[in-house]
Parts: sequence; structure tokens; C-alpha cells
Amino acid sequence: MAQPLTVLFMPESAYGPTNNCIGIGDVLRRRGHRVVFAAERSWDGKLEKLGFVEDLVDLSPPPPPDAPEQDAGQFWKEFIRDTAPEFRKPTIEQLGTFMQPTWQALIDGAQFCEPQLREIIARHKPDVIVEDNVVCFPALVTAGAPFVRIVSCNPLEMPGPDVPPAYGGLPSDDRSSWGPFREEYDRTHRPMWSAFDAWVREQGAPGLPDLEFIHRSNALNLYVYPEIVDYTDRRPLGATWRRLDSSVRQTDTDVELPPLLTDRPDGSALIYLSLGSLGSADVGLMKRLVSVLADTPHRFIVSKGPEHADYDLAPNMWGAEFLPQTKLIPLVDLVITHGGNNTTTEAFHFGKPMIALPLFWDQYDNAQRVDETGFGVRLPTYAFEDEDLRRAIDRLLGGGLPRRMAGIAAEIRAKDGVTRAADAVEAVGATAATGVAAGR
Repeated sequence: MAQPLTVLFMPESAYGPTNNCIGIGDVLRRRGHRVVFAAERSWDGKLEKLGFVEDLVDLSPPPPPDAPEQDAGQFWKEFIRDTAPEFRKPTIEQLGTFMQPTWQALIDGAQFCEPQLREIIARHKPDVIVEDNVVCFPALVTAGAPFVRIVSCNPLEMPGPDVPPAYGGLPSDDRSSWGPFREEYDRTHRPMWSAFDAWVREQGAPGLPDLEFIHRSNALNLYVYPEIVDYTDRRPLGATWRRLDSSVRQTDTDVELPPLLTDRPDGSALIYLSLGSLGSADVGLMKRLVSVLADTPHRFIVSKGPEHADYDLAPNMWGAEFLPQTKLIPLVDLVITHGGNNTTTEAFHFGKPMIALPLFWDQYDNAQRVDETGFGVRLPTYAFEDEDLRRAIDRLLGGGLPRRMAGIAAEIRAKDGVTRAADAVEAVGATAATGVAAGR
């Protein structure tokens, strides 16, 4: 093996980006590299169990010593729960009331933890730094080690004139709403972006691209999205960009399904329902979905999320607060999802049609893309009629889509995105380490 490297991962606190980094980091760890996670404090103890080094950061002042222990990702769960009423608004109206405050919260976290990150980098002296986030942490790009960016969001986060603006869930073939959305984004976000860009420069980092909150890497940029639904024909990317059709971790534990799910009546399907750790915090929405889906012949696996104790499942359902998603999606016939990037790409990885009920951020873009390319159905999360959801299930299960997606999935899995990502990160680190050694 080549010289062992120290690889520092800095993921966003949410489960999607962190799980993506876990999958790549696990491959590197098994190759003998030292993998350090500068994750947010609520992941304390959870990453070390997987064989990683933890050197965690606080994104806000830590709670008092006698405060209850936080769940992983609690910082954002609480923020999303408090902001959930905004999800009922059209996306253009969310720009000022949800998106801008969310960006500001992310910026506040980056600014608060900047001194901590500099200390972590000084302690570990990484050969390569990997960030899976949406905002700049200047310490990561001024550390003297190559910086790798991972995009665990819909690829519209890399903008272009011939693709819709990100976060709107706008159609690719109808440009009529693009201009007004971009204008409102500029109006609501430019003052905040300008202040953040000035602070980033004060920390010694380069200025940010216009109205973007994070740099592109000069060494390697990875993004996770299946080629068949990507926008590459409309928005080509530069040589430092590399697409991974999927990046599915191997660290989830196996699960044994109960007889309710394995001994199903003829004609019934097995369906996975997950609105993500953040979306499932909306108990009212989860209760409605349980009620609507109870009146179907199918069986359901439900990822109940952080508020699991606040609602009950119907007799045709089984679930828990946390479930090993990558072990369950291969077993089901259909996925009902919030449209998070991890779940969307994992559904393609395992060949499962989707019903998307987006709530915030790039979930609208994923839902729109899945719908407009024919691989699923987008429904209005708070305005769908009961029969809309039931008909969507019947339509997706009854045609030829499952067979088509199974073939696509086999091609995606053969590309082995998580290993390719680890290879690319390893190559960047090895090149840097060789250069340092040669200069000594």
C-alpha cells in the first residue's frame, strides 16, 4: 500500500452528508489510512465506534454541563422543527423566510467554529481535507493541504444559464419562472452573501463565487447524482469535477423483517417511507401519511424519526426511530421520500421508483427531476389529495418502470461510486504527500 495518509472529513451535521463521508471514509480506513472526523459535537461517540478518530466542533456555544445529551444532528433538527410552517409556502416565498435564515444559521456555525477547526488542523496535520457541506469554512481551504469538495445536494447547486436555479423545484423545459426566482434570490441573499464573503477574505481565504457560499476545489470536486438524471448536457462542468452515480455506505447493520412484512398477501407491495431525520420531525405530516397509507393493501416500512414516540403506526406498518436504510431499500418495491439527495441516489442505486414529497432545500429539485424524467411522481407535500398518493403508488408499481430501473441500478452499482470516491481522495492526498516529501 502507498504511504498511509491522514484524511480529515468535515461534513455538515445532517445525516445525509455525514453518512456519505462515513461511506467514503470507511473505505479509506480499511485501506490503512487515518481518518479524522471534525463533525459537529452531537456525533460524539458515534463515529469512533466505526473506527474513525473524532475531533469534534461546536457550531454554537455548548450547552451547560447538566444539559441532556443531544442526538446526532440535533442542532438542525431543532432548527427545522421551529421553521416547519415555512414548508407550506411556494419555494419563491421561502427564499426570504426560510432559505435566507437557514443560510445565516449555517454561516453563524461556520464563523463560530473557525478557531476550533484551525486547532484541529494543527493537531492532525491532514494530508487531504474533505468537506461535504454547503458553506465555506476558511480554515479548511487555508490549511496548506489539498481541499476536496463533495456536493451531497442536487447538482443544480453548480449553477449555469441553461439549468433552473437551485432550490426552486422549477421545470427544466419551462424557463418562465427562472428569472423571477433568481431575482428574488439575489434580493434576499446578496447582503448576507456580501458580508460572508468579506469575512471569508478576512480569514485569509479567496473570495467566494458570486452568490455562492462555498469555493470550488482546485484539486477535486465530487458530486453524487445518477448520470441518467443529471444535467450534464445543459451545464458541462470543468476538469476538476467528477460525478459519482451513487455513493452508498457499507456501514449499516443488517435487519430482520417481522412476519408482517415477509408474509404479505398476494398483490401487496412492500414500500419504504422516509422523510429523513429532519422531515419526519413534522408529526402532523407523518400522522397524515400513516392514515392515508393505512387504507391500502400494501405493507410499509416507516422510518419514524426523532419524534417517533409522538405517533403510532397503522396495522400494515412496521418501523422505528432509526432504520438501516441502505439495507432496507433493496428489499422494497417503492420508496416514498422527501427527496433528500442520499435517499434519491440510493433509490436509483437499488432500482426503486419514487414518490417525492419535498419539504425544503434541494428536495424540491430532486422531486422535480425525478418526476420530469419519468422515474417517479412529485406530489405537493401538504396539498395532495388522499387518492393522489394511492394512485401514484398503483401507477408506479403497475407499469414497466420497476424493470427499467432494475437495469439502470445494475449499471450504477457496477460503477461502485463509494470506492471511486475513495480512490480519488486517496490520489489527491498521495500526490500532495509525495510533493511534500520531495520538497524536504
